[in-house]
Amino acid sequence: MKSLWNRRVGLALGATLLSAALSMMAHAAGSFEAQKMWLSCENGREYPIHPLAVSREYDLVTGYLLTTGHGRGVHLRLIPMGSGYRYAGPGVWFDGLRGEAVLNWGRPDAVACHVMQE
Repeated sequence: MKSLWNRRVGLALGATLLSAALSMMAHAAGSFEAQKMWLSCENGREYPIHPLAVSREYDLVTGYLLTTGHGRGVHLRLIPMGSGYRYAGPGVWFDGLRGEAVLNWGRPDAVACHVMQE
């Protein structure tokens, strides 16, 4: 009788914890998907950023910089700096401090940008 009671309590507790975890994950995914980010650059172009992972402080950790209208992107990840930040991927990176950034394509023609988000 006691083992049946322990099993029921264990199942009820497990179901409650699972539902709470799934609810928190769904809420986090909803706010994560709703956030839109992009680089608005002085060359007149805007480069959307599709976040893959965001820290608890809502800082972008890794994502894709979409470079064409076909949804193709370059995978970027955060490289911690002493002051400011750098996101780097194959053949592209941008450095910045707060809302200002400089986009580099591996050529001498870097472009100044503003980091925008909704």
